[in-house]
Amino acid sequence: MDVQLKSDQRAGARPVLPEDGAEGISAPGQAARRVLVVDDSRLQRRILLSSLSGWGYELREADSGEAALAVCRDWPPDLVISDWMMPGMDGLDFCKQFRTLERESYGYFLLLTSKNEKVHAAEGLDAGADDFLTKPVNKAELRARLNAGERILDMQEELTAKNRIIRQTVSRLQAAHDVIDRDLIEARKLQQSLVRDRHRAFGPMQISLLLRPAGRVGGDLVGFYPIDEQTFGCFAIDVSGHGISSALMTARLAGYLSSAVPEQNVAIRALPGGGYAPRDPAEVVAHLNDLVLGEMTTEHYFTMILAHVQMTTGRVRLVQAGHPHPVLQRADGHIAEVGRPGVPVGLLPEVAFEEYELVLRPGDRLLVTSDGITECPDPTGRLLDSDGLARILQDLRGASGTAFLEGMLWQLGDYGGEEEFPDDISAVLLEYPQPAPG
Repeated sequence: MDVQLKSDQRAGARPVLPEDGAEGISAPGQAARRVLVVDDSRLQRRILLSSLSGWGYELREADSGEAALAVCRDWPPDLVISDWMMPGMDGLDFCKQFRTLERESYGYFLLLTSKNEKVHAAEGLDAGADDFLTKPVNKAELRARLNAGERILDMQEELTAKNRIIRQTVSRLQAAHDVIDRDLIEARKLQQSLVRDRHRAFGPMQISLLLRPAGRVGGDLVGFYPIDEQTFGCFAIDVSGHGISSALMTARLAGYLSSAVPEQNVAIRALPGGGYAPRDPAEVVAHLNDLVLGEMTTEHYFTMILAHVQMTTGRVRLVQAGHPHPVLQRADGHIAEVGRPGVPVGLLPEVAFEEYELVLRPGDRLLVTSDGITECPDPTGRLLDSDGLARILQDLRGASGTAFLEGMLWQLGDYGGEEEFPDDISAVLLEYPQPAPG
């Protein structure tokens, strides 16, 4: 039996009951709640429906658990009032089946019990019931139980609405993240393009570069530039911080040390009769310090090594501005840190930068690395440090050029135990190979 009763009250109204003068349950402008009454006793259903009909609900009734399930599939109720003891499918089994139905919202379930069935309350709660009413049903208690159920449904609907807003917000944020990520991928390509050549020979000398950001883009930059027939320059830069702003600064600095446009390279001066000559590295770094402090409105600073190399003599003039010490490995395998530590560029005004000079002989190599290498941690947090870098140099003594840098990267990954490094990785490898026999 499935009978729909329409209340004389308009859906969404808050009627005042003559017998108690209290307000109804449904709020103004809110769709009427659906209530399903399930009882094998027609008289009991009529008593309940009589009480409910004046409270602004949309009502239906069923005389068995099987009939109630059929109603629930076509007309999902918000609240269910079901007798426990019914022939066939009793209220407990109906409640269990009710909880398995697919619904868009929660359904509040009230079980009608006799006084001696109260001891089975735990069984009813385990079956999915939310509350209980003792027969014969007291109208005031029924009203109170339904009010409690409505509060639960209101909170559930509010939570659902907030979750929907959260999902929509997350979806919009994900879309924005995807756009930013695509832009960062393109930015990474552009940043990598700043290092056009990863290996080049300048006379008997060879130079190789490594650049691997920790994220999509990073604050490290390495490069080299020809100056004249006898001299070339190279540099390693590590901008403070990470991410987009650091990467933008590296792009700006790449323009100041351009290999493609020597007229814009601050490390080179044009000669009156044509051609170019190197500026003193200390003068160049001091000039960059003034540019950063005077023209760039940024809180970033950077460490740097700038070196000018004479191809035929192996003479290297370099400035170490806050960057990790270069490592010199002689032909006999001896390893030593070289350079003179200085102040980072863009940190203090009117700083004097000091040059350091060394000579590379056949079989020697000079390695300049960022602190992302020496400060790479293992899984316990212990840093690689200069001793670990020296071990890598010894292990890869037979490798050279980009093969050496790739080998160093592999060993660094094994040491860290992670696929991604916590900091940007960059290096410049300057080699003076032994002449071929004969």
